[in-house]
Parts: sequence; C-alpha cells; structure tokens
Amino acid sequence: MYDIITFGSAAQDIHVKSKAFKILKDEKDFATGEGICLSLGSKIEVEDIIFATGGGGTNTAATFAKQGFKTAYCGAIGADVSGLEIIRELKHLRIDTRFVVKKKEKHTNHSVVISNTGADRTIMVYRGASDLLCLPAGRQATKLAKTKWFYFAPLSGEMLQEFSWLVNFAKNNKIKIAANPSKQQLLLPEEELKSIFSKIDILFLNQEEASFLTKIDFANENEIFKKIDEICPGIAVMTKGGEGVTVSDGKYLYSALPNPERIIVDTTGAGDSFASGFLSGYIRFNKDIVKSIQLGLANSEANISQVGAKTGLLNKKSDFRRVEVVKQLCTENNLCLPK
Repeated sequence: MYDIITFGSAAQDIHVKSKAFKILKDEKDFATGEGICLSLGSKIEVEDIIFATGGGGTNTAATFAKQGFKTAYCGAIGADVSGLEIIRELKHLRIDTRFVVKKKEKHTNHSVVISNTGADRTIMVYRGASDLLCLPAGRQATKLAKTKWFYFAPLSGEMLQEFSWLVNFAKNNKIKIAANPSKQQLLLPEEELKSIFSKIDILFLNQEEASFLTKIDFANENEIFKKIDEICPGIAVMTKGGEGVTVSDGKYLYSALPNPERIIVDTTGAGDSFASGFLSGYIRFNKDIVKSIQLGLANSEANISQVGAKTGLLNKKSDFRRVEVVKQLCTENNLCLPK
C-alpha cells in the first residue's frame, strides 16, 4: 500500500546563467513587459550551467518521499539518457518507478532555464514524452488502487483525456485526491470539470488559474473562493507568489505571507514544493490547515534558496520557521471576520 501516487510530467532541466543576457524593459512585444535579449550570430559566454531534474509529477514525489511517505510516480519518459537519469534519481529517493513508461515516439521533456544575475528567469519548454499516454495496463493498473492518495500535477496531451477517468477511478476505490490542474485541464467541458471538482479533496490553483476558472478578478479573493467552494467541496488553495497563500475549507479562510527574510536563488518548482509540502502537512498533522500552510511555505522557501526544483526540500526531521497564519470566519454573505 502506497501513501501517495503522483501523476504528471518528468523533465530534465538545464539552468544557464550569463551576465551577457540583457534584460529589456517596457517592451510591448513581451507579455510581461520585459524580455531577455541575445546578440544574434554571437557566441555567448555562460558563467554557470546546472543540470537537474524537474517536472511536476517527480518534483512533488520528491517531497512526499523526503517527508517519509511511501511514494510512487506514474508518468512517461523518453527512451534516452535524460529519462534514465530521472529513473536513477527517483530510485535514489526511494520512489517506486513501476508505473513509469518509456516512450520511443518522443524524447524526455526538457526545460532550459535562462537567467542573468537575478532570481527572475525565462524557461524554454519542450513537452515531450510526458504528453503521451502513460497509464499502466493489466495487473499493473490494479496496483494503482493500492494507495491512500492520488496527487495530480498539471497534465497535458493524451494524459489530459484520462484526468476524468483517473479521478473517478480514485473515487471508486476510496482514494483521496489532490490536484494542481493545468490551464488545459481548466479548459475541459464545463460539466466534465464540475464532475471532476466535486470529487477533489484538495485543489491547488495560483491566482491566474483561480481567476481564469471563476472568471473573477484575482484581487477579489472572497468572491473567488465563494465560487470555488460552490464547485469544489474540498479544500481550496490559492497561491499568490510573493504575496503568500490563501486557503478555504468552506467555513474559514486562512492567509499567510512568506518569510520576508527568505533567500531567493531560483523559483523553479516553487509551486510544486509548496503544494507537496502542504499536502504532507495535511496528512502528517491530521488535517490541520494552519500547520499544512506552514510546512508548505517552509518547504517552498527551502527549495527556492537553491538552484533546481528538487534541491533544498525538507525532510520529515527538518526544523523550519513557522509563519503566522490568519484565520477568518466566512459568514453567509461571504464577509470574512477575524477568528
């Protein structure tokens, strides 16, 4: 029996840092208003290059394993060197890899993370084998039922079509469900999405995803959570980057800011490390949301203090700073009052 099986991507991340990468500001051609510029036809000197594994499915599995949970990962890799490295690392972390499928049609997912001297970065993503169908068949499939939790990292490609089936499979087998859906998943037909969300125990969204789902401006938190609580009876978690996190259990809103003295080196994987830390705390501390938020933020803080999506993650015996969590009672008209 597993404690958790994670689903999602597995990737090889290549972090490249160079002062020669020029930052352009106030640029209308870029969605963020800023861009990284390289001289065309030039050879660019790179100060540092770091290889690390990533992908939401394996990133979260790493936290769960470090927190002492019996963990398995279900996903697809390419039949290549990068895929072998991912398997090697998962086994080193004592994560069961029996549900990992090797695909010859595509290479393992890759991300090239480009930055100059700061923590901000641009990521070039190759969505490879993880987009292909990776569900095990036959006797292996029946073993998916032998777990207490399913954790769904963002899914895309062919796996997107199996999201509803997997959620129903979990519900039919009394498996708890935590999910951090991709924007592609949020674009599923409305009735299908409502059916899926009605079965989810913990839903993780960032501000933009929550706003996209509810069609409410992300500045209006109360209305967002009122809408989400209508379609998802479980715990709803909205992450807000440097502004922290807000969580609803349908009766209370819990809010917390990250440690203002945290060291930010690389934010790759920050969302994965928070979500997996939160769920680890929720299981370890008997559904205590305050402690879950504290562990989630601490795990994310430890992760972003180093380069790589799996570096710095807390283990079960790690000491960590517990941030203050504000708990508010939500009344029927959705006005929140300090508890």
